[in-house]
Amino acid sequence: MAKFWYLVCMITFLELSKLAISRPEQVPTPPLPVLPLPTFSQLKWQQRELIMFLHFGVNTFTDSERGTGKENPSIFNPVGLDTKQWVTVAAEAGISLMILTAKHHDGFCLWPSKYTDHSVISSPWRNGHGDVVQEFIDAVKTHGGGGIDAGLYLSPWDRHDKRYGHDLQYNEYYLAQLQELLTKYGSVKEIWFDGFKGNEARNMSYYFSDWFAMVRELQSSINIFSDAGPDVRWVGNEKGSAGNTSWSTINSTLLSIGNLSVLDYLNTGDPKGTNWLPAECDVSIREGWFWHKSQSPKMLSQLLDIYYKSVGRNCVMLMYRPIQPDSYQNLIFID
Repeated sequence: MAKFWYLVCMITFLELSKLAISRPEQVPTPPLPVLPLPTFSQLKWQQRELIMFLHFGVNTFTDSERGTGKENPSIFNPVGLDTKQWVTVAAEAGISLMILTAKHHDGFCLWPSKYTDHSVISSPWRNGHGDVVQEFIDAVKTHGGGGIDAGLYLSPWDRHDKRYGHDLQYNEYYLAQLQELLTKYGSVKEIWFDGFKGNEARNMSYYFSDWFAMVRELQSSINIFSDAGPDVRWVGNEKGSAGNTSWSTINSTLLSIGNLSVLDYLNTGDPKGTNWLPAECDVSIREGWFWHKSQSPKMLSQLLDIYYKSVGRNCVMLMYRPIQPDSYQNLIFID
């Protein structure tokens, strides 16, 4: 009888043990991603919403929009320059990225480049020892509160340099300056390229693929902007307005830098696009890009409408902000 009850107890124990041991729950495997997908850098960029483009250079002192390349560097003397204020104002406005025009079409460099004397080296500002790019980068690091990153624009069209129009020589010059900017000043989160050049410009081919390759080699987490990406595309106008539907996807094989025949396609993107290439909506807070005393900022209602037509349509709003030429009362950059 004792053996019987022993067997009953053992069987009961084994059955209870089976119930106590939980089996791995069978769950469905996750589906494969629907391509294309953004990179980490692209995703972070799209979350910025508002970014800023600072236009500053010899045009600021000549009351012009497009320099001739013949300006005397001596006119560049911003004695009241205060990059800390630029960044402080941007931080208060919720800006997360500030892009500086390191060189505009006039060819004047805001940093002391080793490859030309058409720069701050030849100006009276800081007795020829100034560096706007360095002061800008330092201000972003120290006064951006950790929430602002730096970007740079190096104009491909150079109306000053004699190498322009000679493909090999100028592309080597451009690559050398690009290397300076991306190795000397630390982390840059967006580099801005365009294919614009005036009708009077000399015939010139830009080696964009080589430029982009160097950018990738020097800074892997940077976003490259141009009409055709490869990371961020132009929205197709300078009004800050995206299409009613603006897709982050597009077929990049249909795009090329400087191609004005695809502006509508850039504006809307493509729901069946094979490349993740979100749009950036650039617009000036004033009529022009550079500072002009005769111009005033757009009304708040206009800026709000632009915000809805850019950020509200799945894009990032890039606001051009001209810098005032000079002030002793700390009013640079404030309208």
